[in-house]
Amino acid sequence: MLFKMTMLSELSVGKHYLISHNFVNYLKLKKNFNNINEMHNRNTTYFQTLKELPTPFEQSQCVLHKYELLICGGAYKRACYSYHILKNKYKFICQYPSDIDLVGHCVVKLINNDKDNQITLLSFGGYCKHTLVMKYVSVWNDDNNNYNENKTNKSNNYNKWIPFTDNHNHPIIIGIERDNDDYEGVRALIGGINNHLLFITYFINNISVFDLNTFQYIKHTTLPTDNEIYYHCFVSKEMMKTNKKNKQNYQMLLFCKETGLSIEYDEDNNTFQFYQLYVCHDIAPLFRYAYVYINNIILFFGGYGNGVSKSVHMYLIQENKWMIFKNTLPSPLRNCVAIFNEEDNNIHIIGGINDKDIKVSTHMKTKVCLWDPSQLVMICLFIIYLF
Repeated sequence: MLFKMTMLSELSVGKHYLISHNFVNYLKLKKNFNNINEMHNRNTTYFQTLKELPTPFEQSQCVLHKYELLICGGAYKRACYSYHILKNKYKFICQYPSDIDLVGHCVVKLINNDKDNQITLLSFGGYCKHTLVMKYVSVWNDDNNNYNENKTNKSNNYNKWIPFTDNHNHPIIIGIERDNDDYEGVRALIGGINNHLLFITYFINNISVFDLNTFQYIKHTTLPTDNEIYYHCFVSKEMMKTNKKNKQNYQMLLFCKETGLSIEYDEDNNTFQFYQLYVCHDIAPLFRYAYVYINNIILFFGGYGNGVSKSVHMYLIQENKWMIFKNTLPSPLRNCVAIFNEEDNNIHIIGGINDKDIKVSTHMKTKVCLWDPSQLVMICLFIIYLF
């Protein structure tokens, strides 16, 4: 009995020590997150290297589909691949047509039909404008040896880029009617009450709205900035926000160099409102970074300004504040792409160009909880609750 009591006492002390120890660590982290992140510089533990890309990529476009990352070409690279997150393997999907030159293009997901295991992708823009669509079904279905299904998919023009056409089967090239518009480094988002609007931000400082149902532009305006806007960050703040008058406003955030904008679009009146956001001096020179929007923060990886950066920055949307982490990318990168997988809370960072101006085949991932302060709060509360 004495032995058991001693063991219980030691266990209790151990638990209280663990609570105290973790809480103290949390307070330290919280204090550091209020200004500059002061965690130890152990980059190898922050980024896990995955299987190399089949070919070096820069300016790639990447879309998440269930357990697949769809890598849709890159600068002067027409090949498209699927990366299977669970298998850590790549499979070839298709090539862009030989007459398409990719330099700064954009790919967005139009339709997500989980029941049929199918999505539709829209690829457009770039230095040489193009507009193509792909009906994608998983190339990993071939592993199931379902001959009839695979044969049907191939006969229905799945997994290949084909022209984007209107209701009369006439090809549509987004941006062709405004020939002077430069779509290199273009960024776009899908929005609107029926997800039928394509919001396009592009060089020099333009924003346009293209209606995917009518195949027409419905709005062009100029962004309130003197910076050149391309290869920038453009994310949805909220899918929809209902204002006091029960109108639907679509909210977006844009960052590029010294420019930070909160953008609200009133769909009923087809009008924009712009609000200036603070941009910290450390990230102000940069563009061509990888970025992800998660839990009301935006994480920025690398970029290009006064040289190639390996910094990791975070913008806290509610607080309108910035942080720079002492933990950095393993090496400087620009023109890489980042994508967030909600299933395992990992951020994947793909390709890019290093500080020696060499395209890389690097594919790595990092846990969101290592960067997101809200995750740290949840972890701490979970530990306290357990004990």
